[in-house]
Amino acid sequence: MKMSEIRELSVPELKQRLSDEEEGLANLRFQLSTSQLESPIRVRTVRRDIARIKTLIQQKEVKEPRAKAAAKVVVKQPTRPRTKKLKADPQTATPQATTEVKNS
Repeated sequence: MKMSEIRELSVPELKQRLSDEEEGLANLRFQLSTSQLESPIRVRTVRRDIARIKTLIQQKEVKEPRAKAAAKVVVKQPTRPRTKKLKADPQTATPQATTEVKNS
């Protein structure tokens, strides 16, 4: 199956195609184990087709929410000043002797 053919399909069609290919792969593996498969290379091509379909499904599903999120107006909330993490006092090695250091 060519990528140009796969790209034209919608997400539900891709999911249907994916389930068909996975079912076909199971049949091919069964034939391979019973030595009835004439072309073992077919297993590799079907696995790669499945990977292509999964990749396109992922790309299309990620692309849709981004487009919706870009259309929304985001209002930034005011932020509090940042503080650094607590650091141990170098003179005492105990974790109880910590001081808070603020950004200036």
